[in-house]
Amino acid sequence: MTDVTMNELLSQTTKRDPHTFFAHLRSTEPIFYVEEMHAWMVTTYEDALFVLKDPRFTKDYRKIAQPDETSQGMMESMRMLLQLDPPDHTRLRSLVSKAFTPRMIELLRPRIQEIASELLDAVEERGSMDLIIDFAYPLPITVISEMLGIPATDRHKFRTWTQAMINMQEEEATSQEAFFSYIQALLEEKRVHPGNDLTTRLVQVEENGEQLDEIELVSMIFLLIVAGHETTVNLLGNGTLALLQHPNQLQLLRHDPTLITAAVEELLRYTSPVSLSDERWANEDIELHGKQIRKGEMVVAALISANADPHQFSAGDTFDITRRENQHLAFGKGIHFCLGAPLARLEGQIAFATLLQRLPNLRLAGEAEQLTWTRNPMLRGLRSLPVTF
Repeated sequence: MTDVTMNELLSQTTKRDPHTFFAHLRSTEPIFYVEEMHAWMVTTYEDALFVLKDPRFTKDYRKIAQPDETSQGMMESMRMLLQLDPPDHTRLRSLVSKAFTPRMIELLRPRIQEIASELLDAVEERGSMDLIIDFAYPLPITVISEMLGIPATDRHKFRTWTQAMINMQEEEATSQEAFFSYIQALLEEKRVHPGNDLTTRLVQVEENGEQLDEIELVSMIFLLIVAGHETTVNLLGNGTLALLQHPNQLQLLRHDPTLITAAVEELLRYTSPVSLSDERWANEDIELHGKQIRKGEMVVAALISANADPHQFSAGDTFDITRRENQHLAFGKGIHFCLGAPLARLEGQIAFATLLQRLPNLRLAGEAEQLTWTRNPMLRGLRSLPVTF
């Protein structure tokens, strides 16, 4: 039995080259237990689909927890809310889904393009930038902040808070408290001064008292802010690095910009900005590959491994922007499929197209081996990405 530790999962070697790491596990130990996570991890595409879609794996921990294991504190209640099954999941998702339909997101195209162009205007004369700080972060945080009606002067705070949580730093709890306090203050402001934004619309639903309560409202805004920018930061950072490390693919995309849609899908698959699915718990005893998953045990799917599974993807560990069949799991699958997928896709298409058009001489400022990756099991992202042009 393969013994996989958190140190291995979080090591810079694994983050830098996850395909080699997980290829070995898929062939030798498709499901294994990570002691520090208290969780089973599946690595194949077929098993990932099984975990993501089978209702025997619940997202609601309260269904399998003992009464004394659940706390009624604000933090715990909000965390629980992000892990729901129908009908609560259906009810809450329906409240925001209209804002994230492909049709509604397409209306944001001119504004996203304007933001991308302005960010490059600000650095073009310098000839260099940190792509994460100067482009990959400000683009999606500006978009989601404008959707939610968050003042531009406050947006820098989110990077500090989310990075503390993502990198599991000592300031994690303090950052969570500050983040939630900010959202509560934002909601009070929207009650007094409503605007034409998604937060105001959610406040008005909450005031109606039928579909949304205070904890649900705070949780919803928190999730929209974090999920609405952090994963896209990783897509833009990881994707730019992948293109620069595969110059033949980069040139192919430069010569044929119509490949941008397929290229973004391949970047989502190959770089997997979200490495692991969020948690699920077995609702009953389930046997998988001869291993017994007991009722109440946690299970996660290694999306980054499933997305390279050679049984699903031909040459799955190869980056190919002309790939035709690309049913990747970067946004999950089933009823919990990422609500923000249309927005992330559009941001990616505009960001990469604008980068390649505006910066024809884009290249790494140093060695890729010197780059530092965030220490988070769920997300795969760079702390910084210095480039010149």
